[in-house]
Amino acid sequence: MGLLHLNGLSPTLKILVAAAGCFVLSCIVTCIIILCVVSKYRSRRPSSISVLESATFDPADINRIDMPELVQATRDFSPDLIIGDGSFGLVYKAKLSSGLQVAVKKLSADAFQGFREFRAEMETLGKIRHPNIVKMIGYCSAGSDRVLIYEFVKNGSLDQWLHYTSACDVAESAQREPLSWETRVKIVKGVAKGLAYMHSLDRPIIHRDIKASNVLLDENFESRIADFGLARQTEGSHIDVSTQVAGTMGYMPPEYIHGAARATTMGDVYSFGVLMLEIVTGRRPNFPFAGEDGRDIRLVEWARNMVSQNRYDEIIDSKLSVYGPNENDLTRYFRIATMCSSETARERPIMNDVIIMLERWYN
Repeated sequence: MGLLHLNGLSPTLKILVAAAGCFVLSCIVTCIIILCVVSKYRSRRPSSISVLESATFDPADINRIDMPELVQATRDFSPDLIIGDGSFGLVYKAKLSSGLQVAVKKLSADAFQGFREFRAEMETLGKIRHPNIVKMIGYCSAGSDRVLIYEFVKNGSLDQWLHYTSACDVAESAQREPLSWETRVKIVKGVAKGLAYMHSLDRPIIHRDIKASNVLLDENFESRIADFGLARQTEGSHIDVSTQVAGTMGYMPPEYIHGAARATTMGDVYSFGVLMLEIVTGRRPNFPFAGEDGRDIRLVEWARNMVSQNRYDEIIDSKLSVYGPNENDLTRYFRIATMCSSETARERPIMNDVIIMLERWYN
């Protein structure tokens, strides 16, 4: 009957009816396809927690510590036990039931930041062991809480030894001698070895935030690289798509500031060069100061200018006066530091070559 009805229509109306029918049918098919795609995407898209659980580390390799023990060890995360402020979380000094003294980092309550750092540290620090990299002791994953437990490193951060940031630091500094030249070179060597190890792995690890507060010192002033919350592991020689630029102003290489899309091991090398300058000058790289011409100048530029004029006596930390190096030592030291902090990434040495130079000149 429908056919008879259509047969009675004019050719123009028949075309319009057919076109309308095709349009409606295509809309229905398009909606069905969209619904299928959305449904498939939702079924595959992990939540924050499932992303965390699907990370490529093996938790069986690391001790799982229950939250009640951590609550007891930190006196319910008492502010009195805070010893640091790492990326996305506070760090507490604690003693486990076994008697082991540890550092406990409770990650940010912000789910995205906390889960991201937890995953980053477990996938990097949780997998590696090196004398110059802080050791992860265990972890806790309870509800929305994410906690990481590390070895306790007795002498705190390098930043605390180079700069007095509070009245407590000043009081403590009066009771201890400043870092000698030999100790500073030892610290530099340790950081270099830790970075060289990370960069030489089959899947290199880029730390992305090398700075004085992320270098810890043990009782013998051996250095430990810490705080891997921004670290990312690459796929061989290719940078993972999630390995975006990050870091702290003053330590970040020029290419990051000027819009580089991805972090590289050469970014770590630049930060290391800046750290070398900070260690010998005692000046913070992220605090500009007035240059000789009155304009604000940052550490790298200032150091380059002073070195080019051989004004070593004016550039070294005043606390090094009694324990100071000779001019030959300083010339070699600044040669490495300025190479590493070169404006151009391709002009920077790899960390293995840095170690060779340090070992050759400072045995």
